Amino acid sequence: MIKNNIKTHSGFAALAVVAVLALVSVSAVAVHEYRAQKSSPDRMAEVALTEETEGQMEVSVGSAEEIDTKLANIKSQLEGAGLYDEAFVETNVIRNPANMKEIIFAGGCFWCTEAYMQETAGVTSAVSVYIGGSEETATYKQVSSKNTNHREAVKVDYDVSEITLPELLEVYWSHIDPTDAGGQFADRGPQYETAIYYYTEDQREIIEASKKALEESGLFDEPTATEILPYVPYYVAEEYHQDYYQKASGHYERYKKASGRAGFIEDNWAKEAALQFFNEQENQQSTEGKYQEREWTQAEIEAAQAELPADVYHVVVEEGTERAYQNAYWDNKEAGIYVDVITGKPLYSSTHKYDSGTGWPSFYQGIDENDLVLVADYKLAVPRVEVRSQSGHLGHVFDDGPAQYGGKRHCINSLALNFIPKEEMEVLGYGEYTYLFE
Repeated sequence: MIKNNIKTHSGFAALAVVAVLALVSVSAVAVHEYRAQKSSPDRMAEVALTEETEGQMEVSVGSAEEIDTKLANIKSQLEGAGLYDEAFVETNVIRNPANMKEIIFAGGCFWCTEAYMQETAGVTSAVSVYIGGSEETATYKQVSSKNTNHREAVKVDYDVSEITLPELLEVYWSHIDPTDAGGQFADRGPQYETAIYYYTEDQREIIEASKKALEESGLFDEPTATEILPYVPYYVAEEYHQDYYQKASGHYERYKKASGRAGFIEDNWAKEAALQFFNEQENQQSTEGKYQEREWTQAEIEAAQAELPADVYHVVVEEGTERAYQNAYWDNKEAGIYVDVITGKPLYSSTHKYDSGTGWPSFYQGIDENDLVLVADYKLAVPRVEVRSQSGHLGHVFDDGPAQYGGKRHCINSLALNFIPKEEMEVLGYGEYTYLFE
């Protein structure tokens, strides 16, 4: 999503960010809704940069030519101030709203679809959503029950001056099995069935032509099962699902391999240049990538720590603390396990998680206390008890937990963990831990 592309600048460049978002909060949903609102030809919006004390921006309406002129002026002013960043500005500022279009792809697990789309040039926003169901609301728990008929999907905003819909469709086809009518790879059920939701009749015609070309390519023996459907309202998925391939890259890659998606793509799509239809290859579903418990050496741990993102490194290695209520799992109520961010070792379970009112994930015990190390912590005036895994700092243990479970509260940093939903445990190699939910 575009929020991950925004770089922090001061002064004038910060005003440019506000100008681009037109006073809309910088979040995945806000950005894609803003772009959708401004994309229709009869509401072509221009953003005029001003230098008022409070950094307020003027938003007005004009012709395409006037918009282009204003955007060019913004670029010129940024260059004059020495703050022009080609990648940042071209992606987030110099973009004519009249070129912005939207489409929704259901391609099985939305972690994978979002990753492919978000890394495609010309895509300005990719948001994981639930779409097409019978219920008026949708959450991961509801959709996973298979009773709502919602599909996991990705709402994509794209710039037609950089990528056309036929090109975007080739990206979509190339990461799915379009002949599978019951789900995708190891993920089975209606929530994983493929479909494309179009916004205009022009899009529908292009999609149908692309689907026909795929069927006539001879790549697959079976008919294409992907449905082509008109747009219907959708529900944005929980925050921990957004950008999952970046937040939990190791587990995402293992899931992609273990589910069979990676092997299928390699065998059927990636032998020639990407995004090309070509002769059918033998389909091999990979069994690699599943979690396998093993001993880690200290050298391996230190090498893995060095590769951690800066915010994770700060917590795990430098023993930092995330902000309360501003972390991934503090309010996560889904069933599943929480595993070590480096080794993948299961440390905590949702069955032991409770709402402590502190704003951090809280557990009254670990899955196996032998995997947790308690250390006296004298960094503050009041001594505390630090809890660590083999990989490093997790958080602290306090004596104000539920009395009926022993009175302990494991207050843990979300960044030190990866969450594995119950439904994904088997395919990711955590099947032996499903006893926790029996």
